[in-house]
Amino acid sequence: MKKVALVTGASSGMGKSVAIILHSQGCTVYGAARRIEAMTDLQQKGIGAVLLDLTNDESIVNAVKTIKEKEGRIDILINNAGYGSYGAVEDVPLDEARRQFEVNLFGMARLTQLILPEMRMNKFGRIVNISSMGGKIYTPLGAWYHATKHAVEGWSDCLRLEVKDFGIDVVVVEPGGIKTLWGQIAADNLMKTSGKGSYAVFANKVAENMKRLYTGSELTDVEILGKTIAQAATDKKPKTRYVKGYMAKPALTIRKWFGDKVFDKLMMSQLN
Repeated sequence: MKKVALVTGASSGMGKSVAIILHSQGCTVYGAARRIEAMTDLQQKGIGAVLLDLTNDESIVNAVKTIKEKEGRIDILINNAGYGSYGAVEDVPLDEARRQFEVNLFGMARLTQLILPEMRMNKFGRIVNISSMGGKIYTPLGAWYHATKHAVEGWSDCLRLEVKDFGIDVVVVEPGGIKTLWGQIAADNLMKTSGKGSYAVFANKVAENMKRLYTGSELTDVEILGKTIAQAATDKKPKTRYVKGYMAKPALTIRKWFGDKVFDKLMMSQLN
């Protein structure tokens, strides 16, 4: 029986890549995103497309309902959608901080709640949560983004223990630097938020560093992460975490073994 997979954030980047890979491997795949028109190419390949706004509960419920009515179940959930809200804590409006949590954590939590009953009944399921190396480390002026990704890590660990006896696996993928528009968008939002005022000099340095990195040649191709996510979704005995992408393993190693002060110096040295 073909596995039915739902991939959020499938209008671009890693989400679009893994949707195509899973489809090529024989899964019945549905991509979900706010910009449904950006998934026309997926539809032309035979991949379903559903409208999904993770800040709107009705949209989340309708997306799941649409797929269940057509397929009867969802076997694989890939919670990929997310964005990076950067800015000084003093400058970021709390409404924006809440939206960051709605998209990066609460939206995927709601999707998971809606899909788990059938997974439990079927004694099978795979939930792949796309975190980040940013779920274990931190970068300047990224407090709210990193707060969400640290939360995803802990939330996923607890969920893994809860659902294990029902034949459901929960896997975390921790990407490093990937060739997407993520960095440019985050840098632009940073400048809008903290480009003027008390943190302007610091914000300009961080934004320029982000733009330089995300327009350079060092980052990992998105298709490599697509393959990693697909592996996490289909391995018979998946690992609890998959780490892949530019600087992910070195950064996590330094953070783990050398402590806060060394990591602080490393982060600040990138801005010189």
